[in-house]
Amino acid sequence: MTLTHVILTQTEQDALRSCAHAMADAARAAILPLFRIGIASDNKDASGFDPVTQADRAAETAMRAVISQLRPDDAILGEEFGQSSGTSGLQWVLDPIDGTRGFISGTPTWGVLVSVRDAGGVLYGLIDQPYIRERFEGGFGLAQMVGPLGQRAMKTAATAELGDATILTTFPEVGTDVEGAAFHDVAAKCKLTRYGMDCYGYALVAMGHVDLVVEASLSAYDIQAPIAVVQAAGGVVTNWQGGAAHEGGRAIAAANEHIHAQALEILAKV
Repeated sequence: MTLTHVILTQTEQDALRSCAHAMADAARAAILPLFRIGIASDNKDASGFDPVTQADRAAETAMRAVISQLRPDDAILGEEFGQSSGTSGLQWVLDPIDGTRGFISGTPTWGVLVSVRDAGGVLYGLIDQPYIRERFEGGFGLAQMVGPLGQRAMKTAATAELGDATILTTFPEVGTDVEGAAFHDVAAKCKLTRYGMDCYGYALVAMGHVDLVVEASLSAYDIQAPIAVVQAAGGVVTNWQGGAAHEGGRAIAAANEHIHAQALEILAKV
């Protein structure tokens, strides 16, 4: 069965945007005093390394407080504190710091992810980078970013061939050995490969600077805001078989259908 989106009035859309921006502002205020001061991290993965910090928890707490005040009937899914039920048919999906490894390393490529979805998928999302004060917004007819140089519209690149493309992923190993091999098969056909951008890579796709982001082992809160931002700017986001990616797993974000199809031809074999 094909799921469809709820119909929202302009007033309802504006209210959701206002709440999302208020959450991003609250997360900035909670995180920035803790950035680059050497705060400790805990490891959530006994078999590897999945760090979480006081900043992650403080940011999600601040965002949840905004929802409680402005949208108390909405459900929530957050990385640090799980799910809270709601009655409105809408759910906020929150990643307080996407890229905690980058955060504890002092790099400015982590970000705050805020999105809202219904039963049909993602409606709207923000990618916010508090330290360099850039915010990327997608959905409800908008594709725009604001930063130190002001506000501007976003548009994905028109690159038509993999040989001319720039591709990003966060970890060189990508996921499993098989998934990593598939990524590197795509990357071998691209002009330039870069690593370690976390959610900022998706913002670069939306701005037209990068053509592909390919990742695996994602959670829903890792990908939903990037889906909204990239698609609003004209890009394509799917899983590696060309289906919906909003629940996480393997994802490909492409600047346009041409690049998407060429990369998918390789990735879909996995």
